[in-house]
Amino acid sequence: MDFLYQYILQITWQQVVMWAIGGLLIFLAIKKEMEPTLLLPMGFATIIVNFPHSGVLTHGDEAGMLDILFDAGIANELFPLLLFIGIGAMIDFSPILSNPKLMLFGAAAQFGIFFTFCLASIFFPLNDAASIGIIGAADGPTAIVVAQKLNSQFTGPIMVAAYSYMALVPIIQPPIIKLLTTKKERMIRMPYKGAEVSKITKILFPIIISMVTVAIAPSSASLIFSLMFGNLIRECGVLDNLSETAQKVLANLVTIFLGISIATQMKAEQFLHPATLLILGLGLFAFIFDTAGGVLFAKFLNLFSKEKINPMIGAAGISAFPMSGRVVHKMGLAEDPQNFLLMHSIGVNVSGQIASVIAGGMILNFFR
Repeated sequence: MDFLYQYILQITWQQVVMWAIGGLLIFLAIKKEMEPTLLLPMGFATIIVNFPHSGVLTHGDEAGMLDILFDAGIANELFPLLLFIGIGAMIDFSPILSNPKLMLFGAAAQFGIFFTFCLASIFFPLNDAASIGIIGAADGPTAIVVAQKLNSQFTGPIMVAAYSYMALVPIIQPPIIKLLTTKKERMIRMPYKGAEVSKITKILFPIIISMVTVAIAPSSASLIFSLMFGNLIRECGVLDNLSETAQKVLANLVTIFLGISIATQMKAEQFLHPATLLILGLGLFAFIFDTAGGVLFAKFLNLFSKEKINPMIGAAGISAFPMSGRVVHKMGLAEDPQNFLLMHSIGVNVSGQIASVIAGGMILNFFR
């Protein structure tokens, strides 16, 4: 009968800690409804991979289900790029087309990427430091693609940090925003004055942005193509069924596959390691400075603007779409129930999506 207990007796305290982390992710997904499509599969798979000789992982010649998924969809960057098609199909660029200055906030909120890179370069080689810095893009697909193309030895922790912090935006951003703004600033109203955007403009925008981005940062071609192709499907007007499928079925299915595949990198021996914990800390640092950069940039513009900007919208310049835009909108409503910042915050959030892809391409150009 000893063979019935041999694997149970091999369980380590580190694996028990990972069960607790997996349980926390499940709790956040169900109780707090924080990105359940991502956190629920990630949390559940984290628990299962942290058993001795778990059959979902590869052992010797016996292939494991999750390792097969990882090799098929993440190691070759397929899942992140497919997800970008779904995200592109969700995005409406009308707010930034009618108010292009919102693009400035998307650029300002990428500050944390380069600041974190400088800090990470003290502890890691340049290619790893650049890959860690891109966590600040708040964009899981971009983080995965950059880390893979730069051959970072920390691709696993980087993708775990990127997706975990994306889901934790509703917890991370509000305290930073409140710290950097006054109640009076958070109550600034910004009436939406968006002009009507023509259909031809919406169709040309993803095409032109893709051409310009690839000309400036050729390494970002796969990322910008996937994002803008998804948006072109949405705006062309002749592929409504395909657009709906990309937004719902494709995006949700790929997110589930991503969640359970990423868990292969959350094994106790890999995750509970000083380098991994340092990367998680640097990733949080990047998110904080991205948020701060966007808010402080908005406050700077207010020094010269007659029509004041609610500085909270600057925080939505990170690429966590649409979580960050919704967080800012909810914070505005909490201060003033008649203050509707959604169109402004989503416009900035969308610009951050584009800016993060460009930032990822620039990093690849510099370090590849």
